[in-house]
Amino acid sequence: MRLMLHCVVDMMRIKGQNKKMTAKKMLKRPEMKQLIEKVKMLSPFELKDEFIKMAQKSKELGTPKILNAGRGNPNWTAATPRQAFFSLGQFAVLESQLTWCEGDLAGMPQKEGAYERFLAYLAKHPDEYGMDLLKQVVEYGIDVHQFDPDEWVFELVDGIIGDNYPVPDRMLVQTERVVKDYLIKEMGGDPQTATHELFAVEGGTAAMCYIIDSLKSNYLLKPKDKIALFVPIFTPYLEIATLPSNEFEMVFIHASAVNEEGVPTWQYPKEELDKLKDTDIKLAFVVNPSNPPAVAMNEETLAYLEEIVTKHHPKLMIVTDDVYGTFCDGFKSLMITMPYHTLGVYSYSKYFGVTGWRLGLIALAKENVYNQLIKELSKEEQEKLVERYEALTTNPKEISFIDRLVADSRQVALNHTAGLSTPQQVQMAIFSVFALLDEKNRYKEQTKAICRHREQLIYQELKDYPYLENELNTAYYNKYDLLVWAKLKYGESFATYLKNERSALEFLFDLARRYGIVLLNGSGFEGPAWSIRVSLANLNDVDYTKIGQAINELFEEYANDWKNGQ
Repeated sequence: MRLMLHCVVDMMRIKGQNKKMTAKKMLKRPEMKQLIEKVKMLSPFELKDEFIKMAQKSKELGTPKILNAGRGNPNWTAATPRQAFFSLGQFAVLESQLTWCEGDLAGMPQKEGAYERFLAYLAKHPDEYGMDLLKQVVEYGIDVHQFDPDEWVFELVDGIIGDNYPVPDRMLVQTERVVKDYLIKEMGGDPQTATHELFAVEGGTAAMCYIIDSLKSNYLLKPKDKIALFVPIFTPYLEIATLPSNEFEMVFIHASAVNEEGVPTWQYPKEELDKLKDTDIKLAFVVNPSNPPAVAMNEETLAYLEEIVTKHHPKLMIVTDDVYGTFCDGFKSLMITMPYHTLGVYSYSKYFGVTGWRLGLIALAKENVYNQLIKELSKEEQEKLVERYEALTTNPKEISFIDRLVADSRQVALNHTAGLSTPQQVQMAIFSVFALLDEKNRYKEQTKAICRHREQLIYQELKDYPYLENELNTAYYNKYDLLVWAKLKYGESFATYLKNERSALEFLFDLARRYGIVLLNGSGFEGPAWSIRVSLANLNDVDYTKIGQAINELFEEYANDWKNGQ
């Protein structure tokens, strides 16, 4: 109760300060227009820095603190898997010292007897943080996959010590199997039947870069080729497509569906999906759940997309980025519903709070369209690819696309050094088993509840903004279309005024200048021009109340300017 009272008093104080400083903190319209003209071509993530600069000026003028809801990293971390990781590290160092210990110098861990020594260590340190989970990780591999106990413990110990290159290059053998269990389960599939092979990479960003480079290196994508992007979409997909080295022709598949009130549902109408019947389109990029709307494809969309590809475009390549799938109830990935066509990308960053660890995956079913398309290349292209990969194997034509990804990630010549660092792979394995063992989804429900609570805090402040109940909404981000709000609250005339006289960038700069609030523009994600994105993961709960109040207050001031000008 005391905390709530303090928050209310604080909000009243801040609101009073804002009213007093409005004139001083507002940019004049000509200045604002000049600023917008200067920065309008920037990516949202570069534009964010301009908003931060503006927010810094706000702080200098008395705003208590900057609220940066433009960042995507969460403000939570998965503690227990980290404890298990660090406890494993202590055991691993002792294992190294068994073979050689001379001051600060130790040897290398040994495989023989590793499991018995691990059990003895557990018995000696039963109360050490993370030991229960660590024991369960080892038992999971033995019980579920029948791993040889010594080999499994040794892979974890040697991996966390990190004095060997990853072997094999693509991913540690036993680690891949437990990580696959987690990934396929989270993506809505059956780990027992899925045939996917995994490549552990440095986050979803690295996955994206490796995939584009390898598609180009294997002549599956060429400059000027036509690609489809499901929009709104994570901005780098847009930027990569327009690089001079690519210059792909882009076809946008818009999530333009609305309900009876005209409120976006962020689903893809059939007429938009029908664009994929064009067989000149080589590749489709999908972010599911979407970024920034954070809404997953519904069953109708998934089914119709599969129908189109099966009947009209059987050679379509699909890349699906499913980073936020773990926040969605009953999530189904295209890598599960359409495994032959789909290359899957996943990151541990958001769910486990490990953006700094750079833990990502590329997944591809053994039977896939990528391998088939490579076989259908021209004789000249086939010969060039034999030359490219002939140092790796005596039969370079048979290298699968996912293994080509591995080689290409190190310019082929450095293939023997490819693969995510072994300590990172071990941490990935521990995260995976931790989630698999959480049969009641306690951790998952906690993270989902955080985002959904913050979502409600904002909506409580946005007067008359329609809340769309949607079980496919992850609430990791929210995207607000201010034009939709304008039409519903004040009619078409106000919406026209906003379109003709103001801009979403102006609104965001005003938020930064007056309130110290940093949000991103939805247009930078190829979303509606007057949409804005709020990250619901990275600030404290009370901050989202402040953000909601600021958006509402500024929106009303724009409305008053319109009314006074009529």
